[in-house]
Amino acid sequence: MSEGAPPPGSGGIPEATIARLPRYLQVLRDVRGRSTISSQQLAEAVGVNPAQLRKDLSYFGSVGTRGVGYDVGRLIALISDHLVGPGSRPFLIVGMGKLGTAMAGFTGYPERGFRIAGLIDVAPDLVGTRLRVATTIGPTSLVIRHLDDLPAIVAETGASIALLCVPPRAAQDTLQRLAAAGVTSILNFVSDGVHAPEGVRLRDVDLGRELQILAYYQQHPDTAAPHADTTDGQGTSTQKSQKKVSV
Repeated sequence: MSEGAPPPGSGGIPEATIARLPRYLQVLRDVRGRSTISSQQLAEAVGVNPAQLRKDLSYFGSVGTRGVGYDVGRLIALISDHLVGPGSRPFLIVGMGKLGTAMAGFTGYPERGFRIAGLIDVAPDLVGTRLRVATTIGPTSLVIRHLDDLPAIVAETGASIALLCVPPRAAQDTLQRLAAAGVTSILNFVSDGVHAPEGVRLRDVDLGRELQILAYYQQHPDTAAPHADTTDGQGTSTQKSQKKVSV
């Protein structure tokens, strides 16, 4: 998707800009102890040029002050609200094997505005057991529930986002069941062969493909590295490393 073609439901913001917003937010949270940050500092930390940064932030209206920069707290609030919305957004993890368990163990969800609202599987030895997860008030545990309970879980939690971590052979059927239950956004970690029903946004995360890309650049070091803004249209992206900003 081109920089000038905002995706449906994006509020008119191009997809490439949306992909950069979490990186801006990460840097801003790293320096939240200071009151302001300049466009030059923020752009350098993220790995984009200042003109691109200013264009990206212009979608939020007039947010900077010439000669001063951006109010860190205000910009964190603006970007967070546009990305996730107010409060803590619930999501589900479907498939509690090694991959799903690892995803559930990530402790950074609360800071990014998300909370695990449900853990789902079909294995008799997993359903009914508890797994420790992070929350805004500290760790807690959730009961792993059966996939057959999916409609009730969605109704109870209001979750419309899911991480798909099931075996590849079960991916398409599980995706269809998620869509039927009211889940409209799915992050797919398991299979290239699944197709999203109409009205469902599906993003693929293929770790093998990302490793192949990295291996290519190792084998061909003279090849220009992809720009930090590159996205492949399938939910994966290539990014320059972020620099630390001095507080």
